[in-house]
This record gives sequence, structure tokens and C-alpha cells, in this order.
Amino acid sequence: MAAARQQGTPAVDHQLNGIDHVIIGVRDLEMGRAQYARLGFNSTPRGRHVGWGTANYCIMFEHDYLELLGIVDPAQFTNQLARLLEEREGILGLALASRDADATQHAWTAAGLQPEAAKSLGRLLEADGDAVELRFRNVGLPRSSTGGISLFACQHLTPQPMRRPSWLAHPNGARAIHSCTIATSCPAPLGDAMTRLFGAAAITATDQVVAAHTGHGVIVVAPPEDALLMHPMADVPEHLREPRLVALSVGVTNPDRAADFLRLQKVAFERSPNGDVLLPPRETHGVALELVRA
Repeated sequence: MAAARQQGTPAVDHQLNGIDHVIIGVRDLEMGRAQYARLGFNSTPRGRHVGWGTANYCIMFEHDYLELLGIVDPAQFTNQLARLLEEREGILGLALASRDADATQHAWTAAGLQPEAAKSLGRLLEADGDAVELRFRNVGLPRSSTGGISLFACQHLTPQPMRRPSWLAHPNGARAIHSCTIATSCPAPLGDAMTRLFGAAAITATDQVVAAHTGHGVIVVAPPEDALLMHPMADVPEHLREPRLVALSVGVTNPDRAADFLRLQKVAFERSPNGDVLLPPRETHGVALELVRA
């Protein structure tokens, strides 16, 4: 567990700055925004993906963010989100922050990861009555290269409009993504993928638990029994057919104050022996969410 609580060497060779955002799929986007507000998270105005049937609300921190992703027009392209949400809500994927999408693509190719070519995408942010277009370039990876999880790199071309002081101030004191845990019945392929993604210097391992220190945030890979020991609130199926992102830790300024806010909102939670606030999936649209001291 100690390995999952420390920061390590950023992946300079791959032009990565760490975790950019965590994607949380929700079946009802407005309900998801309202529930996360009840948990103490402010969000941006709604963003509509250009040419797609999906939209999001983003919970912004200084260097990373959470993306609440839902469908607003099922008749349009949803990038398989409709199929995924038929099965479950929760963490659907991770995006890594790239300084240069083309350089990341070239480095991943050299590492044998078979990335796609960088693609330009955009979304319209409905702020102050006007639609502001946010532009970015993504580099996708096949699941065969990531050990079975959805993971891609994202280079933001218009970062300034994404963060306003009021969007960064959260009543629960949230400041940053701390870690994200993947449960898998076969850790070896994911461990190998993490080494190829970030380099051997960014990896620590204890028994079958592997931690990739991305520079901003830690990605933890663990067998189901270890994932449950680390995250007792996680919903981990007894027989995992494929790796699953099951838990998310967010750093807060003061877990006690976060707990006080949740009590006011009548949100069910527990406290860990070291004082972390543990929120069950039924309160978070499928995420075992932990608020830990930043």
C-alpha cells in the first residue's frame, strides 16, 4: 500500500505530465452533476463534444480533472459509451497528459505499444451564454497494448478557458487526483504495459501490486483481493473477466472538513483507520471514491 501513496519520476521520454483526467460514465448526466455537487465538487458548465452525441461536466483541479461523461443524443456517435453504460456506471478510462501528442505517439511506437495517429477533437463549453470551443489532440492505444483498459494521451490546445478560479474551488477541499486503482485477475500484462507507458524508473512493485508513478497521480494495478484490501468500498466482481478501474483517490486539504460537509448533505460514508473519507459506489455513480489528505 505504501507504494501507492508516493509520487515518482515523471515519464519525460514519453512527453507525459501524468494523469490528465479520469472518465466517469454516468447514465443521466444532469443527475451525475447534481450528485457530485452534493459530494462537494464544483463543475464547469456542460461541454458538448463536436459531432458526437456525448457531453460532459468537468470537475477541475490545478493539474488534472474528473470528467462526468454521458449521452445527450443517442442518435449520434457515442464512441461505444452506450454499450458501456448498459453494463455499468463508474470509471471507464484514463487520459494521460501529453505535452506533445505527436512525440507521445512516436515514443509509444518505439516502445512497441502500437498507438493510433494523433486525432484532433473538440468540445463546445457552454459558458456565460456563449459556446467556447476547447480543442485537443488525442493519441489512442488498443486494449492489447494497455493490458485491457481504456487509456489514451491528451494534449490540450486551449488550456486557458478550462480553468477559472471558481471552478477550482470545491466545498469538500478537493485539490488533485491522487491515485486510481485497477483490479485484474492477471496483473502481469498490465504491469508490463505500465512499464512501457512510463518507463521502468516510474514503476514500483510489491508482490503482485504494481504502482506506476506518473508525475501527477499514481496508477495502481492489483489482484481483486488486494484491491479490496486497499479499497474496502470497491465493487470488485469475484470473477473478473477483464481489468476494471475500481477506485479513485482524490487529495483534499482536510478530510475532517470534507466529512463535515458530507454529513450536512446526508451522504453515507465511512472513515479509514488513517482518517480517509470512503464513499461507496452507490453515492458516486459506481466509483469507490476516497478523499485523502493532499
